[in-house]
Amino acid sequence: MIQTPVQTAQLSLLVIEDSDEDFVAFERIARRSAIPNPIYRCSDGDEALEFLYQTGEYADASLAPRPAMILLDLNLPGTDGREVLRQIKQNEILKTIPIVVFTTSSNPKDVEVCYQQGVNGYLIKPIDVHQLRRTVQIFFEYWFKMSLIPAGTYPT
Repeated sequence: MIQTPVQTAQLSLLVIEDSDEDFVAFERIARRSAIPNPIYRCSDGDEALEFLYQTGEYADASLAPRPAMILLDLNLPGTDGREVLRQIKQNEILKTIPIVVFTTSSNPKDVEVCYQQGVNGYLIKPIDVHQLRRTVQIFFEYWFKMSLIPAGTYPT
């Protein structure tokens, strides 16, 4: 299925990020860049798994639509990002959702483990606001404008 611009604008992003400051900066950059995609946020790993499995406070599927893409921080309270990644990639329904890690960790072991578990990209969060803006813009450009995302990962 080829995606038209209208379809790609409707693809949602789930951001799993515990830092309010980092999420606000990300969201502000997305909006200033006129990114039309819906953005959902979970602030810890347990909430993210409830969102993805549509359980707990997200049992109503309208509150937790299946995302076309996941941006995942590794250092989360409770169930950390490494475990969230592992669970998603082992689930037959969720495993085709592309996941990009967006974290402060440049630890080579984290990078290796994430790719071994099936992550689709690994980005280091820049400290500089200009670099952050550029990184977020490139992320959206690549994943929502240039790449085709598997049709089974989002509602038709």
